[in-house]
Amino acid sequence: MASLGLQRFCNATRLASRPLCRAYAVTPAKPAWASITTSTPPTGESTGNPAIIEEFPTTAAEVKIPSFDAPAAFADVSSPPDAGTDWSKSYHGLSTCAFPKEVAEVLMAPINPLDVEMKPDGLIYLPEIKYRRVLNKAFGPGAWGLAPRSETNVGPKVVSREYALVCQGRLVAIARGEQEYFDPSGIPTATEACKSNALMRCCKDLGIASELWDPRFIREFKAKYCIEVFAEHIPTKKKKKLWRRKDQPKFGYPYQE
Repeated sequence: MASLGLQRFCNATRLASRPLCRAYAVTPAKPAWASITTSTPPTGESTGNPAIIEEFPTTAAEVKIPSFDAPAAFADVSSPPDAGTDWSKSYHGLSTCAFPKEVAEVLMAPINPLDVEMKPDGLIYLPEIKYRRVLNKAFGPGAWGLAPRSETNVGPKVVSREYALVCQGRLVAIARGEQEYFDPSGIPTATEACKSNALMRCCKDLGIASELWDPRFIREFKAKYCIEVFAEHIPTKKKKKLWRRKDQPKFGYPYQE
């Protein structure tokens, strides 16, 4: 029994002296950058390591920035845009050449007596829409216009402003229009009438309805187409001479013939 116990003791001692696992020699792996060959730059000069770019293509040097067009807000503004002709000061095209014959015939065509109107004070005139129709017929809609040459002058009773008539990109005439008003609320309407008055005056230079400024024509027209009558102002019972066309009806309220 003693020999059996001694043998077990020896076996246990022998097992305890053995290592629990085999030892393996482990060689540490080289990092990726260790295999990169480098070149030593000359003394005092640093060129970096371009081989890193090839090894690591995701570096910032390899990032491609897409090109894009700059927005209009950042466009080159070194040269100012073409603002066109400043008709408030320019005399561009004035008297450079005559308009074509067919245009001149439309502009200087004899006035139609049926288009002429008469005010009660005896003044004959052509409605402003007739001037616009002549200009549209001669040049075409959009080929002429009125350009302001001054600010609107609002007086105690009169609104006035200077305009330039421009036809086919040429300055033709300049005139100041005016219109009376009796209440501040009527200033917008007077401003529009002032523009029409300037148009009428500018059209004289083109020969449109030029007969209306001819004293002989005015006398002959009034003698042939107009009549002067006595009319009573009903509220005040005052009588006065008034003019009207012969083909127009008698005066109505507040007058009575």
